Amino acid sequence: MSMRNAIVGQSGGPTSAINATLSGVIQGAAHNVGKLYGMSNGIAGLLEKRLVELNYLFDNEEELRKLELTPSVALGSCRYKLPQDMKSEIYPRIFEILEEYNIGYLFYIGGNDSMDTVVKLSAYASVNSIDVKIIGVPKTIDNDLMETDHCPGYGSAAKYVATTVYEIARDISAYNLPSVTVVELMGRDAGWLGCAGAMSKYYFGKGSDLIYLPEMDFSLDSFLGDVQNKLSAQKTVLVSVSEGIPLDGGNHVTDVFGHKYLAGVGRVLENAIREKIGCKVRSVELNLPQRCAGHIVSKTDIEESVCIGKGAVSHALSGQGGKMVAFKRCAGAYGVDIIAVDASLVANKIKHVPREYISYKDKFVTDKCIEYITPLIQGEVDIKYVMGMPNHFDLGERSCIK
Repeated sequence: MSMRNAIVGQSGGPTSAINATLSGVIQGAAHNVGKLYGMSNGIAGLLEKRLVELNYLFDNEEELRKLELTPSVALGSCRYKLPQDMKSEIYPRIFEILEEYNIGYLFYIGGNDSMDTVVKLSAYASVNSIDVKIIGVPKTIDNDLMETDHCPGYGSAAKYVATTVYEIARDISAYNLPSVTVVELMGRDAGWLGCAGAMSKYYFGKGSDLIYLPEMDFSLDSFLGDVQNKLSAQKTVLVSVSEGIPLDGGNHVTDVFGHKYLAGVGRVLENAIREKIGCKVRSVELNLPQRCAGHIVSKTDIEESVCIGKGAVSHALSGQGGKMVAFKRCAGAYGVDIIAVDASLVANKIKHVPREYISYKDKFVTDKCIEYITPLIQGEVDIKYVMGMPNHFDLGERSCIK
């Protein structure tokens, strides 16, 4: 009997390591499945049968290495929420397409909402006795997935944040006058990237002086008092703030997934400082570069992202489904094992920064937090340049199956 085929999709927000995970899936599937298809734009593309045959596209190591160091989502992403009602016509449509292409294994690379897709598809397959092994593969710069020590993509984003905050700190120290700089970082519900703003301050003495995370109670009056106290002791103050701090008491407009739409909190705080304190002040919103800065990725992150893609294939081939592969940190010297956990324990849940990582009194992080982040940002990769710019992989429209 010929080997069954596999399919892989990418979903949710881009990262600078998600394509390294795709490379891992491609490598893991080689010689172990029939054909490997890619979904163009995730489940949304699968429903439209916009598929890419990946086997022949990546038949040499050079193309795989280029893919691994290309930021964003090579296959294209989507934010598509499957219906709660299993009687929806969407479910039989998906599995009809999978049957048409002889798919026995489905890998979905994404975050919380992607794991919701894994759970729902796995439940439908189980109830209807359909033999398709569905595995979730984690990614998110927010680092907020349960059941995994950390998420592929976080280490590189944290490295970018740590480095950029350090460089900003050096820039603002150039002038001999009181000033405040507010750096707004991604982090809708969890402040893991905000924590990375502490790294250069801890190791080199220059970086974030104050850090505010969604896990911390926030009062504008207290914030202004903190800034004023710092200004009385030093010339410049650098503040790192997560976009999701509860400025309005936690009442937010939400999208289809229940996610908060966020305004520019950095600009709000900038205006408050200007009005109440009156010193020179500016806000900097790092925004998209946190997740697309492929020029400063963590070697550890890229290597682990490849490994977890391979691990996903290995777990699927062993007969597991309805799982998410995850990192389990080893005791002693840093290292990780790749395990499989029930995707239902991850979907639609948030892993917050733990209390022992936060110094609430100092508006900073603890040594334990620094110890957690440090190994994740280690190592540099050999980036290839063309005309002075990084040489990225571009799928384009060259291999869509009609």
